[in-house]
Amino acid sequence: MATLPDAPTPLTGPGAEQTGEHGSLPCGIPRGGPGILGDDCWCLAGPTAAGKSAVAIPLAEQLDAEIVSADSMAVYVGLDIGTAKPTPSQRARVPHHLLDIVPASAPFSVALWLEAATAAIADIRRRGRRILVTGGTPLYLKALRDGLDPVPEADPAARAGLAAEALAFGPAVLHARLAAVDPVAARRIHPADLRRIIRALEIAAAGGRAATGWSRDLPPPWAGRFLVLDRPRRLLARRIDRRVEKMFATGLVDEVRMALATGGLGPTAGQAAGYAECLDLLAGRCTPAEAVARTQQRTRQLAKRQRTWLRSFPEALWISA
Repeated sequence: MATLPDAPTPLTGPGAEQTGEHGSLPCGIPRGGPGILGDDCWCLAGPTAAGKSAVAIPLAEQLDAEIVSADSMAVYVGLDIGTAKPTPSQRARVPHHLLDIVPASAPFSVALWLEAATAAIADIRRRGRRILVTGGTPLYLKALRDGLDPVPEADPAARAGLAAEALAFGPAVLHARLAAVDPVAARRIHPADLRRIIRALEIAAAGGRAATGWSRDLPPPWAGRFLVLDRPRRLLARRIDRRVEKMFATGLVDEVRMALATGGLGPTAGQAAGYAECLDLLAGRCTPAEAVARTQQRTRQLAKRQRTWLRSFPEALWISA
């Protein structure tokens, strides 16, 4: 990887507001968006298994930065193998934020992550260091860049009705309905991801417009500092297959057993690639070989969706590893 130029001096002034005791910004200032990112913020993104952690550590050292994780599964305590978290030696070299912040049994959302990321960035900035946001969850990166627009609150009765319909007829019926009212959201949401399908239908119904219509189109605030690490498709697929095999060989099933014994896996963690398959394996719904194969397939599909999402960042500089 080519040597990168020094980042500018850390931002001060209006863009460097401090956070309150619980990580929320002062009243009237939106979380995320151009007011949070500044010339001291860099981003290294990419599909799963592209090798982001190996590049992020020396890059952070070069920038004199601390790393803010943008990985939707790395937030969970005890889920280390299936999330490929940075190793203890990597964390010792560079401080990491937003790893191991909630129990595996807890639900988690982009809004919760954004609040925690905003607080972490403000803390790093107060100490005069730069920020390197690293991860493969593009929805988190988009929220950090653009902020979050308000969306309708969930209607428990409507949600229960949709869940009952999915139980009776399968999630594909709801996914087809979502495709009719919001084809963009339907393309981004896997047909089996019932939780996100239901939420997208709730937003569309309550707001009277497509769920994707709630997002804002703001100028990119970190142009020139957004890097996407990628690999040729076939090579990435081989890396994914090897990673999944290694995860199962080094204790992923035992990791899930431990999570079940200490509170369980919540609705978010329990649907993730690898963890859902381990739950099926432990319940006798598939064989070990089937669990590995399904996890490999789902992870390859995840990488494809990540690539598609990341292409929506016009400020991104793609780097072939």
